[in-house]
Parts: sequence; structure tokens; C-alpha cells
Amino acid sequence: MEQTVTELFRVIDHCLMIRLPEEVDHYRAGYISETADKMLYDEEVQNVVFDFEKTRFMDSSGIGMIMGRYRKISCFGGRIYCIHADRQIRRILKISGLDKIVEVLES
Repeated sequence: MEQTVTELFRVIDHCLMIRLPEEVDHYRAGYISETADKMLYDEEVQNVVFDFEKTRFMDSSGIGMIMGRYRKISCFGGRIYCIHADRQIRRILKISGLDKIVEVLES
């Protein structure tokens, strides 16, 4: 990944903030999943926020990445939020059914 871990991942008030890259493909989704999971266990994370501000493309591995974090965090009563999702990303979240299990916040 071209960005460092501290640019992409930050824990604020028990909330893991993940700033997604411009393209969320198989390679990037794997890296994000691994790093996020490590932080979920190492830090006292209660919720996860995916920030789509810079994201213009996401394939099925991105959907899997979000689903995987949802499965892990929901076991502890945590929630998943998506912010700054443009029309295309919102459409992907809706078609995949993710909008039923994650909260998509208006920008």
C-alpha cells in the first residue's frame, strides 16, 4: 500500500477509523482486513467506521472485507458505519445488502 498504517487506520474513542483508498480491490481488501483485525484485538475497539471519501471503486472483495469486520465486531456488540460514500458506493452497499447491517451515514 502506498499509504502508511497511521494514515489509513486510527483509533479514536474506542472507534477504529479506516480511511479507504481510491480503489478497494482484492489486494487492498486483504491488507485492510488483516490490519483492521489486528487492531480490533490489540486496541479496545467497540465500533468500526469505513471512510469512503477517496474511494471511487470497490469490488466484491471490498464487500467481503466489510462483512468480515461486521462478523467480528458484532460478536462484541459493536457496529459498523460507512461515511462519505458517493452514489456509486451507496449503490454497491445497497445491492450487496450491506446497507441492512451497516449504518450508512449521510455526509
